[in-house]
This record gives sequence, structure tokens and C-alpha cells, in this order.
Amino acid sequence: MSEAIYPSGCVYDWIPKEQEEIKKPPRPAIILEEKLNKDAKKTMGPPKVELPSPDKYLKKHSKQPKPPEKSDDGHKPRTCTVRKPTVPRRTEKPLMGIQTKRDFLQTTVMFPMKPKAISVDTKKGHKQLLENSGLVPKYVMKKDYGEVPTYLQLRSEAERKAREEDQTLAREQNVLERLTEEDHQAVLKGLKKKWDELHCEYQGLPLLIDTPSKKTRKIRLEEKMSQLEKDISFFERFKTIFIYDD
Repeated sequence: MSEAIYPSGCVYDWIPKEQEEIKKPPRPAIILEEKLNKDAKKTMGPPKVELPSPDKYLKKHSKQPKPPEKSDDGHKPRTCTVRKPTVPRRTEKPLMGIQTKRDFLQTTVMFPMKPKAISVDTKKGHKQLLENSGLVPKYVMKKDYGEVPTYLQLRSEAERKAREEDQTLAREQNVLERLTEEDHQAVLKGLKKKWDELHCEYQGLPLLIDTPSKKTRKIRLEEKMSQLEKDISFFERFKTIFIYDD
């Protein structure tokens, strides 16, 4: 048989003893700082904000702009900073004897207001001033109409001087001879005529080119036409051409 456990018979054992509080060691500062940062970033649960008062509920027309309040004397508040002149009194008299040299009747008779001429340029009735429509020859009636502008005269003079200097240099060296304008046009006309002849011959080639002789003829015509096109472009681009004479 197991032995029975009986309570102690001492009276002092029945007196309640005070429990000693266990003190935890202080936590490091790093752990406390991390805990504070985490508590500041918590977003779970409802935010801890002050609940609205039941007396401050949303009322009708509370969000609409309110008109300015009227003053006690019944007048509207002034928005203009400049004070207007007061109303003249009954005792004040207007200024008399003010005269002007302008004759309104004569001005109206001598300078009557005439309506400006307009032009209707569409069937829907679009209007514009006749002067801006281009139908009035106002530029033709100018004094300097048809004259060469000054900047074009200066440019032509500079080109003429440069041409004369080139001719003088070529005449002193006795090596270069300038191609005249008549010869230049004659050479250009001959090149274009030769290109037309080759083009006509090229168009007369058969559609089926199956022999080596036909292929050679086609390639030869294309090369000649290409070279003539380059020569024509050269003569059209350069107006002054010098010929080298041994």
C-alpha cells in the first residue's frame, strides 16, 4: 500500500508567504529601438483616431460656398480699392463756360465715315477685307515696283567681280580658257540630244533578252545613258567652266 501524504501540522506553514517578483534582465537598446519602429509601422486593425461627435453630423448645403456676409448697415462689402467720387450736392453748381474749338458738325460733314470694302470669296458668304484679298493692285502702284532689290544687286556685283578675277587669272597663266555662254549652251543641248537618241534606241530593245549580244547591247546603252546624265547634271550645276589647253 502506498503511504498517505498528510499536511504538515505546523501552524507557521499555514501563513501565506509573499511571492518574490522575478526581475528580468534589461533588454538591449537595439531591441527596444526595433520594437518602437515596428509599432510605428503597424497597419493591422482599425486606426486609433478620435471618433466624431454625434452632434457634428453632415447637414444639408453645408459644403456649398457661402455668400459674403452682409454688414449691419445693409450695404454690400466694397471690393474696389479706388474710392468713387461722391454724388454732387444740391448746393453745388456745375462748371459753366467750358468751350472747345472742335466743330462737330463740320467734322461730320468733311470726314464722313465710309464702310470698308469687303470681298465675298465663298458661296457660304465668307467675308474678308478687299485690301487683304489680293484683288486690289496696291503693290503694283508702289514707286519701287519692278526694281531689283539692293541685296540682289550686291550679289550680282560680287559674282561679276569673282568671274572677272577668274578670267584674269586664267589669262595670266595662259593655261585655262573659259567656255563661253554660247558654247556652254551648245554642249548642253548636244548632250541632251544624244541622250534622247540613246533613250529611243533603248526603248526599241526587244522584251525578251535571251542572247549574250542582246544583254551586252542593253548594258552598253544603260552605261552611256548614265554617263550622259552625269555630264548634263555637271553642266547645269556649274555655269562657269574652264578648258585646260596644253
